[in-house]
Amino acid sequence: MANPVTSRQRYIRAFNTTMIEIWRERIVKLKAIRTGALYNSIIPLRMAANADASDVSFTWGFAEYGPYVARGTGRETPIGNSGDIGRAKIREAKPWLDKAFYSSAMNLKEFMAASMGREAIEVLSNAFADPITGRITL
Repeated sequence: MANPVTSRQRYIRAFNTTMIEIWRERIVKLKAIRTGALYNSIIPLRMAANADASDVSFTWGFAEYGPYVARGTGRETPIGNSGDIGRAKIREAKPWLDKAFYSSAMNLKEFMAASMGREAIEVLSNAFADPITGRITL
């Protein structure tokens, strides 16, 4: 069985890379690519994990207007406007960001919980095992 810490580290690195791929694929699929600026702006900024890879943080960078593209808002709606701009709305939501991130983050959460659970079981099993017979007694 692979070392659980090593497995978590690999999964975390893969998650970071995969999120960027997913976001770029969704931008293309949703045709939210006009100049390529948003597509090319998605980059990993920081990924940090403690020694046993049980506490992880990620920071990604993308163009500031990326969330507005996802929600279908932009320059056509003046700040403070109630939503009625006197003409048909041109922009449409292209949700490249929200769903992909949420579902992938939940997958990461489930993997981390399972990995740490297996590690805890192994630690407890070893702690209660008789060194001579190998039997576990509680």
